[in-house]
Amino acid sequence: MSVIFINLILLQFIVNVGKCSEIAPAFYGLERPALEYELPPLFYTFDELEPYIDEGTAKMHYFEYHGTYIQEVNSILKRWRRNNVKGKHASRMSIIDILRNLSHIPLTYRTDLKNYGSGLLNHNLYWATISPNPQGEHRLPVEQLADKINTKFGSFLEFKATFTDVASNHFGSGFVWLCRNHSSQSSDDLVIMATDNENSPLSYNLLPILGIDIWEHAYIMKLHNQKSKYIDNWWYLVDWHQVNNLAEWWTGLKLHDEL
Repeated sequence: MSVIFINLILLQFIVNVGKCSEIAPAFYGLERPALEYELPPLFYTFDELEPYIDEGTAKMHYFEYHGTYIQEVNSILKRWRRNNVKGKHASRMSIIDILRNLSHIPLTYRTDLKNYGSGLLNHNLYWATISPNPQGEHRLPVEQLADKINTKFGSFLEFKATFTDVASNHFGSGFVWLCRNHSSQSSDDLVIMATDNENSPLSYNLLPILGIDIWEHAYIMKLHNQKSKYIDNWWYLVDWHQVNNLAEWWTGLKLHDEL
């Protein structure tokens, strides 16, 4: 039995017991340096995302796509450590600090860390801010985030319409995000932005608090070319308590503007 297959079994077990355990949100730990990254345990099972995201798509998305980004990041970190034993290397920096300071990363590793590191971060945030919705409730923002959305966009419905429009009309692969502007000191600091491929808002000094993956692999297995149906379904899974937790998590971090 291959090591990869054994690892997949173990990861599936972790996911399956996640709802019975105290599982930290998937963004926890990203602020710390790591020798190796792992797929984050989830506090729900893939079948629980039905009918909004089918189990097969969720498994493929998590194990194959997200898993590949993590494997590639670990491979890059290993090469950097091996080639620079005594100097500064990425295992002494968090993935967040790397993505916010790409201009300081050696060219040998910069492009790959930008692509795969952003893919790792983006997917951790994607899984962290959705949760099962068995009752099909129309979920709404909570606490201070609700007030900020109303102040910035006029109402939640106006925000949702704008976000949906950006996601629907984005050409090609990417993500659409609700971000906080890290450089803004006002309460009106929310921004909707689209990023191509696996680019991260962190590279633009923006802190992502909610993101939808609009790569075809996120929906094509079951929905084929029905991107708009996928976007509509995704709104039912957005967990605004977790979005609010992520926003507060960013607030509590000490971000480094240089490596």
